[in-house]
Amino acid sequence: MNARRGKPEKAVNGSKAVAVLRLYVAGDAPNSVQAVLNIEAICRDDLGGACDLEIIDVLQHPQRAMAAGVVVTPTLNKDYPLPTAQVVGNLSDKLRVLLAIGIRSPEND
Repeated sequence: MNARRGKPEKAVNGSKAVAVLRLYVAGDAPNSVQAVLNIEAICRDDLGGACDLEIIDVLQHPQRAMAAGVVVTPTLNKDYPLPTAQVVGNLSDKLRVLLAIGIRSPEND
């Protein structure tokens, strides 16, 4: 997994990422901290680390949140693969997150 604060790259460890994700958080708010922990676990355990995760603190970069249309934090945006998707909340509902990012399908459950 390539988790960082800043601009995402399109490749992870020389191979293409399975998913390109942006997580918008509000500093160290409890739900934001939980969302970071939850998405890092999903990237590690369910995506095998082939995840390009960018964490954006809207308190430090409000213009990025506005440009992305994010009005509530935490918000996870999936930019790749298409179609794009968005999940709002602390990402504790793992199945909902996996469905949104296209790793699981409703037929599998």
